[in-house]
Formats: sequence, structure tokens, C-alpha cells
Amino acid sequence: MANPAEEQSTEEQAEASTEETSSEEVTPVNEGEVSDEDNLEGELSQDEIDSLLGIAGSPQAETTGIQSVINSSRVSYERLPILGVIFDRLVRNLSTALRNFTGEIVDVSMDKVDSIRFGDYMDSLPLPVLINLFEAEEWGSSALVTVDTPLVYSIVDILLGGRKGPGITRVEGRPYTSIERSLVERMVRLVLEEFTRAFSLFEPVNFEFKGMETNPRFATIVRPVNTCILTRLRIEMEGRGGNLEFLIPYSTLEPVRNKLLQMVMGEKFGHDTIWEDHLGEQLWGIHVDLKAELEPVNISLNEIMKWKPGDQILFNEKPDSLVTLTCGNYPLFNGKLGRKEGNVSVKIEEIRKLHTKTR
Repeated sequence: MANPAEEQSTEEQAEASTEETSSEEVTPVNEGEVSDEDNLEGELSQDEIDSLLGIAGSPQAETTGIQSVINSSRVSYERLPILGVIFDRLVRNLSTALRNFTGEIVDVSMDKVDSIRFGDYMDSLPLPVLINLFEAEEWGSSALVTVDTPLVYSIVDILLGGRKGPGITRVEGRPYTSIERSLVERMVRLVLEEFTRAFSLFEPVNFEFKGMETNPRFATIVRPVNTCILTRLRIEMEGRGGNLEFLIPYSTLEPVRNKLLQMVMGEKFGHDTIWEDHLGEQLWGIHVDLKAELEPVNISLNEIMKWKPGDQILFNEKPDSLVTLTCGNYPLFNGKLGRKEGNVSVKIEEIRKLHTKTR
């Protein structure tokens, strides 16, 4: 039989061990105290921050993060495929035109096609720069052609009889002279003539030179946030050359947007000679109904109800009166009635003018 004193001591030891265990399992945490591991897991590295903002150095940065949201309003150039056809034709024609203009071997290539906001482009222009304004008369809107400094000096050097080879060294910050501006204006007018020819295959339009500016603030044609199509042409002339850039606001192209959205990539927009010839051959073989109509007479309904077989109807026509030949309610000819080989015939006397109905 167990001793009561020993039982009591055993119970006290069990209670003490239970209190120690509970105190080890529950550890109070003061507010504001965070472990080092939790702190490291909650922080973002610099690369992660750049990726989130879309300002990382990688080419994919513009399509990720906040930058992708900002650029989401841009208009993709691929949505205007016919515009690419127009600039391709301009490149081909411009090579020949500039070769005749300068007397040098000229190579023109399309260097870049992109969409950009008007304000961002004007802020990126280096000074000094020649900004040429031109207007589409039929659309009542404007666009820009920018000539960079290397191309300006190259054109001036060639037209004034400079030697072949690398272009002359430009003087930084020097404004353009009136002679340089005049020579560049002649080239720009030539470029606009070729641009008009290339565009007229799809839509008749005339691009007219309006003026030249050297300060971007004086060449504002749309709001800074408006989206524009930027096309850069690279012009090389035996070791010399530079860039010529077209900046066309999307609002300028709005009158012909539906045509530029088409996927036709041929020289003639919407014109298929094979189908046209086939349709013409089939039209000549169509059979139509031709009716000879006498001059109508007015008869009351009461008289018509009294008609019986054998009754005769009197028309206000004489043997030499003209009848009208109609096709589909359109009068075509006037002629006289007669007989030929036992059949009733009509001899055509005159041709009626066809008046088409307009809606």
C-alpha cells in the first residue's frame, strides 16, 4: 500500500513539469517585433523594383510593369499595313529623285518605323535641327519632316561642289545660314513631291510645304500627348548622309484610316484586272427581257368589268405611231410597228437617253 506522503510529492512534481512545458510552448511576442527572416522576405531587390516599374535596361522593360500601362495607348504601326507599302514605294522613288537632284549615287533605306507621342519626339530632338511643316490640303491637317544636321551639311556640301568622301565637320551649336536653309528646302520639296506620288496610288492627296522651323516649340501641330507615326529614312551619298524623319500624327491619317487598314499589298489598291475581264465577258452574254409598249389609255374599272371575249380595245395609236422599247422599266429605243415573215416587228427609229435613278 503506497504512502500518502509519496503520492502527494508525485502529484506536485507532475504539476511542475506541466507548467514548464506550457511556458516553453507559449512565448509572448511584443508588438512591432519582426524576425530577421520575415524582414528579408518582405523586401524587394532593386531589379524587382525596376521590373515592376518597367524601367529596367532590358528590351522587355517597355512591355512590363507600369511602363506597359503608360504605353498601352500607343497605336501599333502594324495596324496600318498600307502605310508600309507607301513608304516602300517612296524609298524606291526617292533614290532616283535624289540621284538626279544631287548628281551623286544615293542609297535610301527605311531605318525605323514606330509610334511615339508628339511631345516625347519633340523633346528628343537635338538642337539645332530643321523641322519642316507640310499640310495635306484635302484632309486639312499637318505633319512634319525633320532633317538632322549630318544630312543638312551633306546636302549643302554636295550641291555647292564639295569633294567626295566623309562630310565636313560640323560646328556644334551654330545656327543654320539662309543658304543652308534654302538648299534643304529644295530637297524637302522634292521629298514631298515623291511622297505625294506614292500616296496618290491609294488616295488622291497633295502634300504642300508650309514652312521651316529650327525651334521645336514653334513646330507644334498637335497636343503633346497625341500619338504619331515616326518613319526614319537613312540617306547615304558616297560616305556622307544622315537621317530624314517623317512624323505624321495619327489624327492626320484619320480620313484615310479605313484604306490604310486594308491588307492589299499591290500597286493598285482594290483593282483586280483578271476579275474585271471575266466579269465583263460574262455581262455581254446576259439575256434580258425587252418590251414594246404602246401609249397607255385610261379605262374605268366599270368598263373593264364589262369586257367579254371578242371585245376590241381602242388605243390612241396610228399605224405610223412610235412605240417604246423598255428593259427593266428603263426606256431604251423608239420604233415603228410592222410585220416581217409573219411576225410582229419593231423598226428602231431613235435611241432614248438613259436617265439613271439617283438616291
